[in-house]
Amino acid sequence: DLEKIKNSVLSGLVTCVFVGLFGFLGWEVIRHRQNTKKQALLRQTDEFFQQHGGQLLLEMMKVEGNVGFTLYERGQIETATNNFDKAHIVGEGGQGTVYRAEIDGTIVAIKRCKEIDESRKMDFVQELVILCRVNHPNIVKLLGCCLQFEAPMLVYEFVQNKTLHELLDFQRNRSCHVTLGTRLRIAAESADALAHLHSLPHPILYGDVKPANILLTEELVAKVSDFGCSTIDEKTQVAPKGTPGYLDPDYLLEYQLTAKNDVYSFGVILVELLTGKRPLSKERKTLTSMFKEAMTDGTLIKLLDSDIVNEDNLRVIHQAAVLASESVLDYSRYGKARDEVCGRAASATCICR
Repeated sequence: DLEKIKNSVLSGLVTCVFVGLFGFLGWEVIRHRQNTKKQALLRQTDEFFQQHGGQLLLEMMKVEGNVGFTLYERGQIETATNNFDKAHIVGEGGQGTVYRAEIDGTIVAIKRCKEIDESRKMDFVQELVILCRVNHPNIVKLLGCCLQFEAPMLVYEFVQNKTLHELLDFQRNRSCHVTLGTRLRIAAESADALAHLHSLPHPILYGDVKPANILLTEELVAKVSDFGCSTIDEKTQVAPKGTPGYLDPDYLLEYQLTAKNDVYSFGVILVELLTGKRPLSKERKTLTSMFKEAMTDGTLIKLLDSDIVNEDNLRVIHQAAVLASESVLDYSRYGKARDEVCGRAASATCICR
């Protein structure tokens, strides 16, 4: 019996040794695979960083000095968005997807851009350096970026409320009432933001001015957003971009972006604010053509949103309509001059007052 017990104990010990050995080997295999995956991810992360011009950006930031711009790590972005959980999405458009996230206790908006063409790598890096210096109360601040993903991630300040597009929809559905003063103030703030972008030493051409890209704070202060993939050099030939109804007809001829194109789109927004109508009707008749006819035959009052029409407002509405007319109907006369765009913004501000 003693011999049997000894044999059983010995057999159990041998079994334990083998189980432990196989367990250890299994753990080593798993750890080796994890390390291999980790190394592969690090290599891929570095490749993406180089591919998007990360090294160039670092060098340019050293030359520029303190630009107040942060290069975020991949892990920070993944944690902040919970690995890009759909529940964090607050907006989607032609240029990318926007996520609401929190980094170091601050709520931010993370925009996942479309992939950057290799030929535009230098342009993209230069634009980031310029964009991070843009500081205006009516422009969403670019805080930093992460270049360690397949597509660049841009990190912006987060604006908590709604877009002008949503506000206009609420107005059309009579869910809320937006006064003429509020509408013109939003127009003035938007125009001032665009004028600022156009007046920089390296002018930034927005290229997709529309209500969905104008964010509104809780006090309905306008903040132009989503300009992280805009064009800085107006001589650059760009691929077709923009939104039907807001596109300058001149741009559709050569796909060459100019400051004038942004002025035209701003004019469409101003007409939309005055009339409460969409830029394209179901009959595909443009709001600008309807506006042109109304201005020509003196029937503008019929086109205006009835909520803002009264005797006290007519003079101001007429001034705003003339400004809109200059932007969308006679836009060819205004060329590309930045001072004319600034003048347009000043006019809008005066009308608002």
